[in-house]
Amino acid sequence: MRVVNQVDRGVVFRFGKALPGCRQPGITFLIPFADRMRKVNVQVVTLPIPTQEGITRDNVSVKVDAVVYFRVTDPARAAIDVQDYVFAVGQVAQSSLRSIIGKSDLDDLLSDRERLHEGLALMIDSPAAGWGVHIDRVEIKDVQLPESLKRSMSRQAEAERERRARVITADGEFQAAQQLANASRIMADTPEAMQLRLLQTVVEVAAEKNSTLVMPFPVELLRYFDRAARQFGQGDNRTAGAGADGADAPAPGAAGVPSPRE
Repeated sequence: MRVVNQVDRGVVFRFGKALPGCRQPGITFLIPFADRMRKVNVQVVTLPIPTQEGITRDNVSVKVDAVVYFRVTDPARAAIDVQDYVFAVGQVAQSSLRSIIGKSDLDDLLSDRERLHEGLALMIDSPAAGWGVHIDRVEIKDVQLPESLKRSMSRQAEAERERRARVITADGEFQAAQQLANASRIMADTPEAMQLRLLQTVVEVAAEKNSTLVMPFPVELLRYFDRAARQFGQGDNRTAGAGADGADAPAPGAAGVPSPRE
């Protein structure tokens, strides 16, 4: 009498020949000296794959490690067809991982891992199905890159972020210029809008409780004063020139100057 645990299945060999079927969990009976029973665990096995070094399709040297989750679905085949199914699955997983590295680009290893997981599980499950083993899941745990490549990728990412920041800033300035142009056209059509904007600015400055109030001065008024000053200056020059000519002229009747009568 033997006891088979819940997590095991028993494969009975009678005089070296495997009996059909397998013994289920519970108490089972064997013929003394004739039967031998081998217990096979049917739990999910977590098998880490050692780090594999390879070169991707775009000629980048990487180191990748993964993990395989599998379980035995046919205890008889797992006990008879393969000597050590755990070791066999591990070797197939290592070779499949190196193969998937060579067929993939670096961007796929870093971003598109779900597709790689499915392809890797299919590659491992093909030979494992003949051993009575089912591959539940395969996952890539880590991708180790060379330090020089990490620095290059960091510089590339920094340059890309800087480019996007400049584009966003330029786009903001462009939109602001468009809005200012639209506002200037509206204020040109309605001068009252400029006065309202001026009063609003005064209110905003006064709310800060400042001792100095800056008032905008129209440039057109300055130009008017400039033109008026020039005209006034030209008038003074003409008046001064006329007075100088009258003072220098000799009086009638002076020596050497004939009088009107003469």
